[in-house]
Amino acid sequence: MAKKQDIHITDAELEILQILWGKKEATVKDVHEILNKNKDAVYTTTLKQMQIMFEKGLLTRNDNQRQHIYYPAVQQNKVQKRFMDKLMNTFFSGSASQLVMQALDQYKTSPEELELIKTLIEKSKNPKK
Repeated sequence: MAKKQDIHITDAELEILQILWGKKEATVKDVHEILNKNKDAVYTTTLKQMQIMFEKGLLTRNDNQRQHIYYPAVQQNKVQKRFMDKLMNTFFSGSASQLVMQALDQYKTSPEELELIKTLIEKSKNPKK
């Protein structure tokens, strides 16, 4: 089996992972109900998707009960890092400033978030000695 970091994660798989990262564990029914709130989701499609994700190593499951309980097998921060690396290299030629400027231009940022960004900028100016 491929290493988890080598596995391609589709948009549909990412949606399911986001649900499981938030809930920590869920049945297919639980995931399907959440997906169905935002779009017309077919239960058998959700079931098949989660089975594929289990086979790919993205999910683990406890099948000791009638309904399988699924858990994320990949950490959210590691997946975010992989997506960020790809985004940075594919769309911004590795330039953090271009990414930040685009994000700040396109999306509303709260005063709290701006303060956090300022703090991160100051930290990056004065790395640990």
